Amino acid sequence: MEEKPNIEIVYMAISALYNNPNSTEKERASHWLRNFQKSVHAWTLADEILHHKKDLESCYFAAQTMRSKIHYYFHELPIEAHGSLRDSLMDHLSKITEGTNSIIVTQLCLALTDLILQMCSWEHAVLDLINRFSQSNLWPLLEIFIVLPEEIESRSLRLGENRRQHVMDDLRSCAPTVNNFLKHCSNMYCNNLHDNVQITSKIIRCYASWISIEAISLDDVTDHVVVTNSLMILSYKQENAKCLPVSNTLHDAATNAICTLLKRLEVNNNQQNIESYLCNHILELEVPYHLSVANEDIEKSMNYCRIFTELGETFLCKIIYQTTEQYQHQAIKVFDLILMCVGHHDYEVAAITFNLWFLLSEELCQKNSKLLIEMFRPYIERLVTALCRHCQMEPDLDGLLEDMDDFKDFRGKVSELVKDVVFIIGSASCFRYMFMNLQGNNVTWDITESALFIMQAVAKYIVPNENEVVPKVVEAILNIPPSTHIAVRYTSVLLVGELCEWIEKHPSTLDPILNFLVNCLSEPGIGPASATAIQNICAACNEHMSRHVPVMLQLLRQVDSFAITNDAVIGLLKGVAAIISKCDLDEVTPSLRDLCSLQVNPLSELVDNNIATVPKTKADPVLWLDRLSSIFRNLVIHVDNDVINPCKVVVLEVWPVMSKVLNKYASELRIMERSCRTVRFMLRCVSQQVKELLESLVGQSVSIYAMYKHSCFLYLGSILVDEYATDPTCVQGLLDMLEAFITPTFELLQEKEGLRNHPETVDDFFRLCARFLQRSPVPFLLSLTLPLIIQCGLMCCSLDHKEANISVMKFFFEIINTGKIARSHDDFPQRKQLVNTIVLEYGQQLVDNLVQASVFSLHPYMLSEVADVIVELLRYNRDLSSEWLAITLQGLPKEGTGTITVKQQQLTDVHASVVKSDTSKSVTYALKDLARLYR
Repeated sequence: MEEKPNIEIVYMAISALYNNPNSTEKERASHWLRNFQKSVHAWTLADEILHHKKDLESCYFAAQTMRSKIHYYFHELPIEAHGSLRDSLMDHLSKITEGTNSIIVTQLCLALTDLILQMCSWEHAVLDLINRFSQSNLWPLLEIFIVLPEEIESRSLRLGENRRQHVMDDLRSCAPTVNNFLKHCSNMYCNNLHDNVQITSKIIRCYASWISIEAISLDDVTDHVVVTNSLMILSYKQENAKCLPVSNTLHDAATNAICTLLKRLEVNNNQQNIESYLCNHILELEVPYHLSVANEDIEKSMNYCRIFTELGETFLCKIIYQTTEQYQHQAIKVFDLILMCVGHHDYEVAAITFNLWFLLSEELCQKNSKLLIEMFRPYIERLVTALCRHCQMEPDLDGLLEDMDDFKDFRGKVSELVKDVVFIIGSASCFRYMFMNLQGNNVTWDITESALFIMQAVAKYIVPNENEVVPKVVEAILNIPPSTHIAVRYTSVLLVGELCEWIEKHPSTLDPILNFLVNCLSEPGIGPASATAIQNICAACNEHMSRHVPVMLQLLRQVDSFAITNDAVIGLLKGVAAIISKCDLDEVTPSLRDLCSLQVNPLSELVDNNIATVPKTKADPVLWLDRLSSIFRNLVIHVDNDVINPCKVVVLEVWPVMSKVLNKYASELRIMERSCRTVRFMLRCVSQQVKELLESLVGQSVSIYAMYKHSCFLYLGSILVDEYATDPTCVQGLLDMLEAFITPTFELLQEKEGLRNHPETVDDFFRLCARFLQRSPVPFLLSLTLPLIIQCGLMCCSLDHKEANISVMKFFFEIINTGKIARSHDDFPQRKQLVNTIVLEYGQQLVDNLVQASVFSLHPYMLSEVADVIVELLRYNRDLSSEWLAITLQGLPKEGTGTITVKQQQLTDVHASVVKSDTSKSVTYALKDLARLYR
């Protein structure tokens, strides 16, 4: 947007966005306003709109625009305009009244906060704000003080570590004044729990915010008025309906404050007076918790649970590693409180405690102390019992839980937690205890199902030679009456599947269990569970299953008549493929042919009869391709080099149908991706034994890719290179394939935003190139297209897509590595010379791009792959790499560049850290340190 729009046009667009019922007009207005917000004219027009105060929508838009401009585009503003922007924002805030929309206030406060962080010339801004607003505009002032510590850590604000540290030092120097200000406000406004709720909650939130960044000292916590008020709020006992309850806003703020203090203590763990003070007061919250339960105030119950759990996490290591009587006593009290919360009737309260139990299990596993395990065993037993009760379904439920059901999600988390902690009580003990719960006289179906559910979670951890409880469980399940509730039967079937390792050690149970599961396949609702169980048993018991192949094939011929999903069918196919893998070689081909024909024949029929594609039905090629993929993916046939793989003949029979599919559906990405995946697993299954398919496959791949640019063909090409590029007779054909891929690939990536819009193409293309370097390096290094590929790779260094960037880094790593590995090979001197030429020509540019990408473009978690390349360069030629890195670092912005103020010594330290490194880990740390200086 080059020309400044008239303010009335902006008003019209805002009105259309919020008030026009026409969705097309709304979208047009939204698009125009997004462009307007990015333009330089937004600065002045947003300020004008805020001054005009025409209506709520325009004020909100202007406030949000102002915040966005300062946050993301502050560099657009000349330094001389910073002061006037500050004055204007403070003027807007000074006119805020109690009736002002809170969202607008928040946006303006965030805008001023971001300005404070980026306006280097504004020293001691906090003190200026207190002097300006403390007497007249307390609400926005507190809001700014709440968000200021939070915004410091915002990585989208490109402050740089030095500026962040400078701001933190400034906040710490102002902290005593802020602390006194908060105490004064508390004494003025917080005398009654039911008056000034908004101000009181903001004061508490502000204190918590400054505590969280360690600005305000912990020294006076025990007599701090804000802490005292927070504990008073939490200790309030609403003993009857006539008493006014504490507002949830206040309760939430007090909870966050106490939890923040506890987290701070977890880091500063030598504050015994404060620990005792908080611990004693928190232990006294048991009665208020019970009152919140009695009053059915779930939000307050959850808050108390958060506090108890945070207390447990704070003292966890001391409880475990210090066996003094004091801490053992605290352990008993703290864990009793937490388990009391786990016993709450609402499972959402119990879920709050889960992270603590995970942490406890990790610590006990690491400590590996029988004494400690015995100490915590009773708590875990109580935990599992409570979780079993929480997992009970509603007694009036007729069917099964829906996939998107929150309760089903909770049960999944319970299952993971039980698996994590069961070693403390022993899986066999847990299994036995749950089984005993089923022996009572008046056990209802929901109680039975939840016990079976917990048993299912631990079943795989049962010692396979257990002969006391498991046989009784299996016998009971095999004889379960058809009239039993469907949820009980469903969980029972899954439990049998989880006992697959026990079944493998008890082959006499295999036949009756398979018969039971096969019969369950046709039952609506239970079929998917049965398919999963059969898959597990086939995988674990494949040594005993070869005689069952004919039965399984017969079953698969009927599988689409069962009420099971396609995923369940794929699971069955995986299981049967695992069985075939264990058959004698002369039995593999006929069994595999029969298995594949069940998928290939319908696929061929779709193509030959030109049947219209209907997704997720039998008229969808993807359904049959996914099934075929699962077969070849799970076939593992080991043969000697001079023996023909029994799968080869089947692959050759399947290929003509796959070729027809590729031609028929060439324009449909979804089908092409599945087709390439199927061919990939076919090739992997027989390794290098189907060379006769290469010419046809490569020809089709190149032709379809040139027309439609589906990146899956690049991936398929990398599989071909991986399998066949070590064969000298295939190398030239594969290089020709690569060259044919290059033109359409570069056309795609050179489009506007081409790299960002097509990361999958970048990923697959550079994976293909890396495979050439691994399998046939010299012909690839001699290719005339290599300079173009390297230049493309250099451009892709800054692409912040994880998989794509990994492939690019792997490509550069392999180039460098190729010049220094396999020294015993005859072609090593030629490799060395070729790589040396490449490194000398592109080394400086590569280091430049890697460092620039690390500092300005890539996420911190992506830097380890960049470090791999740098380490490889250092190992190749440390002196040259050191020189290139020094030149690159000197070119980075330094002091006097706004908020980014990087000192020369810091860059020198980074250079030294990298150059002396021999590991990727240490270089990664150095790159992260460098990036923090600019972000």
